[in-house]
Amino acid sequence: MTKNQKLILLFVGFCMIIVVALIAFNVFMPKPEIKPDDIQVLERSVQEELAEDEQPSQEEKKEKEYVNVYFIGKNEHNEEVYKAVKRVYNKDIDGSKIRYSVNCLIKGPKPEEKQRGVYTEIPTDAQIINITETPDKVVVNLTSSFVTGGGTESLYKRLYQLIKTAKLNSSLPVYLFIDGQRADVVGGEGIMLSQPLSNSSLDN
Repeated sequence: MTKNQKLILLFVGFCMIIVVALIAFNVFMPKPEIKPDDIQVLERSVQEELAEDEQPSQEEKKEKEYVNVYFIGKNEHNEEVYKAVKRVYNKDIDGSKIRYSVNCLIKGPKPEEKQRGVYTEIPTDAQIINITETPDKVVVNLTSSFVTGGGTESLYKRLYQLIKTAKLNSSLPVYLFIDGQRADVVGGEGIMLSQPLSNSSLDN
């Protein structure tokens, strides 16, 4: 065996000793304790698993406030009833509850509400002239188109829609004015309307 061959064998033997020593060190030496804080894997919440358009918005995370607006629909027995539809309400944006709810009433049901069979007897051309609020009463002033057309039955229904919506969203007496005049008699049929508005306003 030549001198070079002896050197190579010695080098290989030395390398093998180092490898064996490293393996033994890893096997027999105690491992450091792994703390939860040392793990950098991010946990995924249920919300993060949702699609982006399903995640609740900041507004939805806050407690919501609603007003109820009365339209007309059918119950489980297919009978016609006055249906209270919830609308999200924000005092800072929408003003008072009576103002916002009457505005929603005059605008009518939304497309998705119509798909559920909700409708209104209020004419599409009816408009709000103004809503005046004082410490002791509320005056809802509407255009004359609110009380014209559709026949007596339709007029009764739209008046009840307004009465129920107004009474539910205001603790003050509410009065109906048409074109600036107090509406004690409405429509071509001369329907008597006792005021302030109440569930018995049309019982004459």
